[in-house]
Amino acid sequence: MNKILRFILALTEAVVKSIRLEGDSIVVGVRPYKSRQRRCPVCGRACEAYDGRSKPRRWRALDLGTAKCYLEYAPVRVACPDHGVHVESVPWARPKSRFTRPFEDWVAWMAVHCTMSAVARACRIEWHSVGGICKRVYDDLQQATGPARFDGIRRIGIDETSYKRGHRYLMVVVDHDRGRLIWAAEGWSKDVLRRFLKEELTREQRLGVEVVTADGCRWIRTLVKRWCPNAEWVMDPFHVVSWMNDALDGVRCEEWQAAKKAARAAAPKRERPGRPSAGDETPPEAVKLAEAAKAVKGTRFALVKGKENLTESQKAKLDKLKSVGSRLFRTWELKEDLRAVFQTGDAAEAERLLDDWLHRAAYCKIAKVVEVEKKVRRRRDDILRAVSLSISNARVESINNKIKVTVKMGYGFRNTDNLIALLMLRCSDAKPQLPWNRSVPVKKAA
Repeated sequence: MNKILRFILALTEAVVKSIRLEGDSIVVGVRPYKSRQRRCPVCGRACEAYDGRSKPRRWRALDLGTAKCYLEYAPVRVACPDHGVHVESVPWARPKSRFTRPFEDWVAWMAVHCTMSAVARACRIEWHSVGGICKRVYDDLQQATGPARFDGIRRIGIDETSYKRGHRYLMVVVDHDRGRLIWAAEGWSKDVLRRFLKEELTREQRLGVEVVTADGCRWIRTLVKRWCPNAEWVMDPFHVVSWMNDALDGVRCEEWQAAKKAARAAAPKRERPGRPSAGDETPPEAVKLAEAAKAVKGTRFALVKGKENLTESQKAKLDKLKSVGSRLFRTWELKEDLRAVFQTGDAAEAERLLDDWLHRAAYCKIAKVVEVEKKVRRRRDDILRAVSLSISNARVESINNKIKVTVKMGYGFRNTDNLIALLMLRCSDAKPQLPWNRSVPVKKAA
């Protein structure tokens, strides 16, 4: 019977001493092998006992049928010469955990595929325990691989994503070749990125980085040049076009406000509210100006779309803007011409198109477009390098979308470390394994 229980509960280096029923739960009394007792939970070395045995503790194990199962053991505190006084480690559970390893592996696998509330209900634990379990499982996987998890990275993307209101950001680093999240940390600053480049990567790994993509932050470029001297800096096309989209929306607001102001000025002033009296109707000129203001306001979604994705009604709106020679239509044309730079696959053609765009944008006499032109001109070589290398931050943006979905599924996270651990389990190569996918050898009892 003891051997069957050890096999079912995946107990290694442990002895089953007793089994009993308590209400609707099964309590299994266990103890580690003599050789595994009084071990430091940090370094694993055998230590002297600090004091006597404490009260029996319980660890939640995998359910036996429909009944909850607990492992019971009274650990002692040990005095480690290097790490001080700690409760001794047990082979069936991770340090500072009240759940067994197979149970935590199962919960972490469920958390990767389900919402927190669904995992808590299926596993019959509190929802706030799920985050801590994910953190311990990921730390265990990370410790098993060590710095080698960054071996072979050649092309990386750096970006930030919001995870909480109040300008709370995470910095994420993605491997373009594998499409995987390789590192994430709370914050968006030089110190956070320096911690990754200087402390997480070895010298050989930093020298092996060939391409880095990011937005237009100068401090990112400075740090990358300092710590990854062999890396080519690439300006992300998505951010370049987003600059132009922001300028386009600003021009649209200006045109709409100007048209609305002109319509109000042309409308006659009435002495009293209500329906206009005979001879007091709005003149046709004022009606036409009001319709023009409404037409500008209705072009918002047509302007941000690509030329190839426009519907027939949206094309008609843009044709109307073209017929009146609107500044808005000229800005939209410049936005589409900037997109064309990244859509061409030839570096020489992209250079010609970009230089032509810079010349026309500089002399368009639209203030918001001229501001974008200055930013693009400063990063001209970085933009052309994105075309020649055929790379962008698209994979990084897809990871950012998964992060936002994860935050939304969990209805927010109080502990950022638990959130990062769950993101790494979902988006990196550190995938949790179901406990029954691992073969657990059963040795003879000591």
